[in-house]
Amino acid sequence: MLFLPLPFVVALFLLALLAALLRGRDERPNPVFVALIALCALQSVMVGLRWGYGVTGVGYLMPVLAACLPPLVYVGFRSLVHRDEAVHRLGTSVHAVPLAYILVLMVFAPRLIDGALVALFVGYALALLALGRAGPDALDEVRFDSVAGAHRALRIAAGALLVAAAFDLVILADFEWSIGVNVAALAGNANVLMLLFIGWAAMATSRVRATVAPAPAPGPDPALAAADRDVLARIEALFSEQHLYRDENLTLSRLARRAGVPARTLSGAVNRLTGGNVSQFVNSHRIAEACRLLAETDLSVTQAMYQAGFQTKSNFNREFLRITGLSPVAWRQGHGKEESGS
Repeated sequence: MLFLPLPFVVALFLLALLAALLRGRDERPNPVFVALIALCALQSVMVGLRWGYGVTGVGYLMPVLAACLPPLVYVGFRSLVHRDEAVHRLGTSVHAVPLAYILVLMVFAPRLIDGALVALFVGYALALLALGRAGPDALDEVRFDSVAGAHRALRIAAGALLVAAAFDLVILADFEWSIGVNVAALAGNANVLMLLFIGWAAMATSRVRATVAPAPAPGPDPALAAADRDVLARIEALFSEQHLYRDENLTLSRLARRAGVPARTLSGAVNRLTGGNVSQFVNSHRIAEACRLLAETDLSVTQAMYQAGFQTKSNFNREFLRITGLSPVAWRQGHGKEESGS
């Protein structure tokens, strides 16, 4: 019976995800995340060949692929943040430096490669966490219906990089203490776990489109309070007059442009005046609209969900419960309309 190592199973799973992603017709997937999933699948195959079948020749390729992974993860999530294009082009080219450094080490100091990869994984994990430190509002190019999931995927990807770095340190210690007796099991399991979680994170954010600094602590500055109220008034006017919250593709960046204020200013004003992030503020208006439709019309819950601006039932149900304390069906039953379908 043919033995199929776990890394090959993970590679097949990632390739299946990639195929499903590329077959989708609703939206063109983010090319960086497509490349990331493909890289994870390739790396998983290399792990299976090296530690499942003892093909030592792939050991020369594995550090190269590993050096590409953290920068690609970071560039993928960085593409979900609004930035100046000139700065973006310069910043993206910088991420080729780690790969070049690993190639130099492979020629002149191969014993330093493992330590360099650990530093690379930890550094990019911390950079990812810094990128999302302002919460979902940091990903201002992601539509509000997807931003919470994208931010969660960012943190999972950062955690996966840290876990991989920790396992690499354990592997280095195993070489020192027991001449690498356990390295096959450690390397195989660690890499598979890391690749699986990063592949999932890439899949979860592959169709969202693309740092907001943390909001300053509330203070007694009357000028700031007045400016915040003015910003919120502009947003409320856009919502009441143009029903902008119904736009399924609405993002923080687009909302800020329509209001004529910087995204950071808008985010800070909403944070200080409402105590929540912009995504929650927008969703509160969408839920209010959904409640109106459920109470005053015969639309199904699903139809009301779409008309209010939501695109996924999971997000709609979660936000509805958070704001009203009830499910949409239960809320409708208590407000005069029976569910006409789903």
